[in-house]
Formats: sequence, structure tokens, C-alpha cells
Amino acid sequence: MKVLITGGAGFVGSHIADALLAQGHHVLVIDNYQTGRRDNNKPHPNLKVVEGTIADIELVNSCFDEFGPDKVVHAAASYKDPDAWEEDTMSNILGTINIVRASKRIGVSRIVYFQTSLCYGLSPIEQPITLSHPFYSGKSEGAGSSYAISKTGGEQYIELSGLDFQSFRLANAYGPRNLSGPLPTFFHRLTEGKKCFVMDTRRDFIFVKDLVEVVLKSLSGQGTKGYYHISTGSDYSIKELFDATLKALSIKLDEDVEVRPRGVDDVFTILIDPSKTEQDFNWKAMTKLEDGIQQAIDWYKVNGITQTFTHLKQMDDKK
Repeated sequence: MKVLITGGAGFVGSHIADALLAQGHHVLVIDNYQTGRRDNNKPHPNLKVVEGTIADIELVNSCFDEFGPDKVVHAAASYKDPDAWEEDTMSNILGTINIVRASKRIGVSRIVYFQTSLCYGLSPIEQPITLSHPFYSGKSEGAGSSYAISKTGGEQYIELSGLDFQSFRLANAYGPRNLSGPLPTFFHRLTEGKKCFVMDTRRDFIFVKDLVEVVLKSLSGQGTKGYYHISTGSDYSIKELFDATLKALSIKLDEDVEVRPRGVDDVFTILIDPSKTEQDFNWKAMTKLEDGIQQAIDWYKVNGITQTFTHLKQMDDKK
């Protein structure tokens, strides 16, 4: 099988690339390295890496024409600057349209897309959130971020295309190579002796290897066209995540970490129902949070972190 992976040097994309190469498949990665790392893709005879943006239609078309993918994993996304609306639109919407057009032209048999659970808005009306939950429902906060708006727009263009697709609406993915969200931030600050704070929020954390297992099943033809949640179905407070990080680092603090109220563009909890995924793919997330955190910390120790990313507006970190 030939699989083209957009964002294949990023956290999730590179893990999928590794898993496919280990199974003997051929992989082409497109990445602009805005949030990906070059060392995430190790040299392999069945791997080709192309540097560039999916907003470049000529680049996208040449990759599809030369590689001829059977299936596409669309993991590329702009999210590192909450005020970069133009960049989000170019990558998450126009880039997705370019991928869809090229996929239709050469007859790709399936597109796998990754959507944010923030598509349900900042005030979801049910917990856990089911796939029948409307977009941006609840109170007046709306979508909350350019990232959520543009990722949802991309998902809807994929549906509009008529192609066979599966859109995986994700809980908070974590693990080795992850550079976004609280875990790498905690590691980065704690190992540099800086103070940390935690938000008064909760998240459903999915370990990357559990996520990749679903993607491989999808690429093998399992499941039906449409939407799925990839999650554990349980949520944890960010304080619990912080405490587990301290344990993994064998650090004891002299005082309790500060807990702050969430920002205006943040949601209290992202807890999504994975029952359809568990049934259709005969799958269940198996990695315990503490075990996954330890694996991520071990990777951070070896590979280092120079920067972390978030789609949320930054708050004073009180250095």
C-alpha cells in the first residue's frame, strides 16, 4: 500500500509513518516543519519526505502524481498561533481542499482526517459528548478559536467531496514526540526549574499508540464512511496530569502548584464517547495514563524540547 501523510513529521503523523513502514508499506510525507521535527522521520528505503506546505497546489499535485497514493492520512494542521487566522485558513481549509482535489483526481480510496473535539464548542450540552452532538452548541462562546473553526471547515469540505473518508475527532493525544498541550510544557518548565501552574480543566487523554492502532485498522479497510471519536471515555484533571508528571520525574515540590481558572477560549472538559469506534474497530484504549506519561517523559529526556505549542491564547506564566 502507498500512503501519503500530510504533517508526517509531526507528533501523530510520524508515529503513523513509522507503523506503516514497519508493516512494509510505502510512505510519502509532506511537512512544512512549523510544528514537526526533522528527526521524527528516520531514513527508510520506503520513505520519501517532501518539505513544503499543502497550501501550495503545485506541490500537492506533483506529490500525488509522482507517488500515486492509494490512501491519504491528513494530519497536517496549523495551530501554533491563535491569532494566525490567515495561516490557519491556508493550511486547514485551503490545504485540505488541495488534498481533496488531488485525491479525487487520482482515485484515492480513503482519506483519514483528524478533527479537534473543540468542534463541539466551549459549552457542550452533554457529557460524554456523542457523535450526534451539534457543532458549537451551548452558550454564546461559539467555536472559541481559529483552530476549531478552520479544522471544522476542512472536515466539511472532505465530506462534501464524496470521497470515502473517516474523520477521527480526537481527545487530547499525548506521548513521545508530543510538543503541544500541558505535558511537554510541564516537562520543559520543571526541568528548567521554573514555576508551573495548572488550569482548572479536565481532559480525556489518549496515548498516541492507541490512536495509531485505530488508524491502521482504518487504512486496512475497517469501519464505515463518516465520523468517529478516538478517546478513552474518561477524563482527568490537569492537576492529576501534573502530579503524574512530577512522579515520572521523581520531583517533589515545596508548595502545591497554583490552580488557575480556564481562559475564555478554553473548555472545562473534553470528554468524548468512543463507543462507536470500540464497536466498529474492535478496539479499546489500553494505555494507563501514568504509563503513557512515563514513556513521553523518557522521550523528552533523550530528545529534548526547545519549544511547545498551543492553540490557546497565552496567559502570564509568572516566571
